[in-house]
Amino acid sequence: MSNLTGQHLIDGQWKRGNSPATFNGVNPATGEALQPPIGEAGGAEVDAAAKAATAAFEQTLDLPPRWQADLLEAIAAKIMDLGDALLERGEAETALPRPRLTGERARTTNQLKMFASIVRDGSWVDATIDTADPKREPMPRPDIRRMLRPRGPVAVFGASNFPFAFGAVGGDTASALAAGCAVIVKGHPSHPGTSEMFAQAVLAAIEDRKLPAGLFALLQGRSHELSGALVKHPDIAAVGFTGSLKAGRALFDLAASRPTPIPVYAEMGSLNPLFVLPGAMKEKAGAIAAGLSGSVLLGGGQFCTKPGLIFTIGDDQAFVAALAQKLLAAPVMTMLNRGLRESFGKQIGALASTAGVKALARSESTGNAGTRASLFETDAATWQREHKLHEEAFGPAALVVHCRDLDEALACVDHLEGSLTGTVHLADADKSIAPRLLRHLESKVGRVIVNGYPTGVEVNNAIVHGGPYPATTDAGTTSVGSAAVRRFVRLIAYQDMPDHLLPPALQNANPLGIERLINSKRTRDAVV
Repeated sequence: MSNLTGQHLIDGQWKRGNSPATFNGVNPATGEALQPPIGEAGGAEVDAAAKAATAAFEQTLDLPPRWQADLLEAIAAKIMDLGDALLERGEAETALPRPRLTGERARTTNQLKMFASIVRDGSWVDATIDTADPKREPMPRPDIRRMLRPRGPVAVFGASNFPFAFGAVGGDTASALAAGCAVIVKGHPSHPGTSEMFAQAVLAAIEDRKLPAGLFALLQGRSHELSGALVKHPDIAAVGFTGSLKAGRALFDLAASRPTPIPVYAEMGSLNPLFVLPGAMKEKAGAIAAGLSGSVLLGGGQFCTKPGLIFTIGDDQAFVAALAQKLLAAPVMTMLNRGLRESFGKQIGALASTAGVKALARSESTGNAGTRASLFETDAATWQREHKLHEEAFGPAALVVHCRDLDEALACVDHLEGSLTGTVHLADADKSIAPRLLRHLESKVGRVIVNGYPTGVEVNNAIVHGGPYPATTDAGTTSVGSAAVRRFVRLIAYQDMPDHLLPPALQNANPLGIERLINSKRTRDAVV
């Protein structure tokens, strides 16, 4: 199952496509071009995949409930069947270490199983029933029943920094399939072979479950035209994206300009501010510096939750010195691809050239595997004034902002744009000031962390991996955890619908046995 073709998966078939253009995956540690050459998809492939996805989606509407759970569990099993070959290809295409990829594979399969479990429970569809009341005055009340239903075919754009967990069969794909949508993945060009192997696993699962072949497609390519054609295709009902602010905003604008606009759930740049309050600084500066340096360096600083912006209040000299020492001592790191390495270098240069900013540790790139960590410092006034300091440096770098007091720190919070996370380190001595800061910070982020570090995202029911713009295009959603499924559904109500015509989740007898809200009471009972 792991032999690579360099082709696209469309309607259950591997196809070369119409364009003669090809590209290769590249080993970021060595610069070696990896085989085989990968075909470039274009408009014809997008149209074929979208039409097949639409036909498959319509067929699934007649399938027995919970078919998604069987598929998701089968995909998880097929991924494990890929064995070490998947890890070897992932390592070659990303230079990520084998233990990291092994853990990410587990996360990928576990989130597939998590979505299967919520599909089996069934209560996630939020079935809500208000029965008729013919005696109500001044007018009778009709019978109205509401639930969440799938939107239709979804376009998913894989991410570079998590080639498994946010790749071809990552969280966006898993949650869209759980919702009952068909999925067309635009594979990330940094790891095309890995994407194809995941697609092989999905195809095998679809064939085993005898489901419509068009439920999943993989299109490979590097062109902006391919991405645009996918977002603009009239059969696409929603988009899931993880990547840069520039690319995410471009897709968002394209989707909004369609004759029928569609939602784009894009996770983009995030500074993930971290605050160290005076009491915590006094009690545990060294421990915080050690933990923070590990968080900044994790994954080569290429995590979307990397704490890139550190605010301190008052005396912080020992803390900053300890943090700089940790970062200076870090070994050189290999970034995921040449484009990220070059963008990181430009952003570091912009930080270093800003008046009022001092470099405490300066990154230098000496080739494919030569990126070192960077640390800069500035004062609150400079940070508030210079917008370039508000831009993410995606890599092993951080900026310390010195605040004189809480009021200056709160003013900095007011200047923050949206982030995925916000962290506060505090001690008992900070109890009087912490509530004000936390209330301010909550309005800017999707997840608030106390006395911890933002890298490391739990995949569970309670997690929120989202945040106000520009962290995401929709602060009311998450791309991680069971609530991610809600992005790819829409509310639909049925009024005075005969029972036998209703979806099973809304029928009187409750044949699925799910929890429902009936006349303002939560119950698994039948409607009587």
